[in-house]
Amino acid sequence: MLDIVVSGGLVVLPSGPEPADIGIAGEQIAAIGGPGSLAALGAGRVVDASDQIVIPGGIDPHVHCNWPMPSPGVAQPPLTEPASRVSEAALFGGTTTTIDFAPVEGGMNVQQAIEHRQRQWAGQCYGDYAFHTMLLGKIAPDILGQVAEAVQAGHPSVKMFTTDITPSRKGRMVDHGDIWEVLQVLAKEGGIAAIHAEDNDIVMHMYEKLMREQRTGFENMAEVHNTLSEDLSFNRVIRLAYNIEGAALYMMHTSAATGVRAIANARANGVPIYGETLHQYLLYTSEDYKKPNGQIYHTYPSLKFPEDQAALWAATDHGAIQTVATDEICCPLRLKLQGRRIDDTTGGNAGVEPRVSLIYTETVEKRGYGLADFVGLISTNAAKIMGLYPRKGALAVGSDADIVLLDARKRHIVRAAEMHEADYSPWEGRDLAAWPSLTMLRGKIVVEGGALKGALTDGKFLPRKVPADIRSRPAV
Repeated sequence: MLDIVVSGGLVVLPSGPEPADIGIAGEQIAAIGGPGSLAALGAGRVVDASDQIVIPGGIDPHVHCNWPMPSPGVAQPPLTEPASRVSEAALFGGTTTTIDFAPVEGGMNVQQAIEHRQRQWAGQCYGDYAFHTMLLGKIAPDILGQVAEAVQAGHPSVKMFTTDITPSRKGRMVDHGDIWEVLQVLAKEGGIAAIHAEDNDIVMHMYEKLMREQRTGFENMAEVHNTLSEDLSFNRVIRLAYNIEGAALYMMHTSAATGVRAIANARANGVPIYGETLHQYLLYTSEDYKKPNGQIYHTYPSLKFPEDQAALWAATDHGAIQTVATDEICCPLRLKLQGRRIDDTTGGNAGVEPRVSLIYTETVEKRGYGLADFVGLISTNAAKIMGLYPRKGALAVGSDADIVLLDARKRHIVRAAEMHEADYSPWEGRDLAAWPSLTMLRGKIVVEGGALKGALTDGKFLPRKVPADIRSRPAV
């Protein structure tokens, strides 16, 4: 006897969408068959998915919880919302797994940094989670051995910055020589580098230039974090990887046509490189900075221009972009609006809840993408690249029963007051073509009928291992 049967829906399987029933036993998918074929096995509950789309739980590979928010004149910066708040919002929106960061800072070694983040999340997360190790500033030689150990222990992705981002954030940038050393370790141990790539010389030059010209309003942000910066930095990091056999790259928050072109060229030459963009870049441009409270649309790197947006959309269609993430920063509107200058505007955004439905609307409804391609962008591709597949990101026998019923029978208008993140939303008023009616995490129904049924103890940490094919060629 099965615990649950999800019956009557259009199921997006690894082989493509088809009418099917899914049988769940414990935390996993135990059987998949044609409509009505599992009835003879019996079930503790039958979930009616008629006229709905059944997809694997979403995976957001780029969130920041409990994150310091730089605030002028404040010695101890406030923190963004914790995993408890973000993971709840994620489940309501159909995302069951999030990947945050474990920054190695404050005298901690790599293992201590990971343990610190695990203490913040354990028993405080409604969904499943993992961490990218984050290296900052000058990399001491002993860190390299610690990175190797972390990869073997199930933490295979390492984030590095090629810029300090703003003049006040000195100490984030990792020198290219150190990136080269880390890439060699990751290639040997089976890891992947997640890169925030901007050219620091160009970025800091433009800060100085605009300040000298007294053009310091945040609406000028695209001149500072510009397309040339993305061109130079992406290609420089790619050249490092090109000269290290087995070095794999995940380019975070690709924002410009120059970044798209760099990734596409590298993939054409066999470099195992993958592109992430954010829904902000796909749907907003630098012109949106001029709107009232235009800071709500901003993250780092900046929003760019219509031609960049067009290139990003083209790249989501079997091109240089494999995943759409959020760069989640969940904070009150008062904190999001606290900066108004090019050097103090708050990055990140509240977007983990509407992400799945938003991308469904923009890909399937508006651009005619197939359901499998949509699911790839919001779940499957991230699972494959980050070493979670097929446990996550797939509706297949043996996979975790992370299942979302996406209801396209009625439209959904985004209202911050009705969601579970911040007291504002950059997506306020958006007309979405679908919204999740039910979310299941490892066989447990955690959201149904607009009500939370999960518990803070439901979320589990996910050790990961990046497959060899992901690290040897552009496999997704």
